[in-house]
Amino acid sequence: MTIGILTLHIHLPDCHSLKEKRRLIQPVLVHLHKEFNVSAAEMDLLDRWQETIISCAVISNDTVHNQQLLQTVLTFVIHSWRDFDVIDHRIEIF
Repeated sequence: MTIGILTLHIHLPDCHSLKEKRRLIQPVLVHLHKEFNVSAAEMDLLDRWQETIISCAVISNDTVHNQQLLQTVLTFVIHSWRDFDVIDHRIEIF
């Protein structure tokens, strides 16, 4: 059994309050869970208006599947949400 984790450091340039940040982030987390069946959560920088760390996790028996799925999630986030800037990302397989 392998665990895959995708960590995204995201910049939200047009966000001006924590309430607005939550309004932007929550639909993304829900969509990632529904579309890709991954666990997704905001993990860090909770008190910053224009930055966040989102992590996605997946568990399966296939390391290649985990890698491909998390790469697909990354590509989806980059291309689907134009108001986000992905500053950095990391995919880890355990």
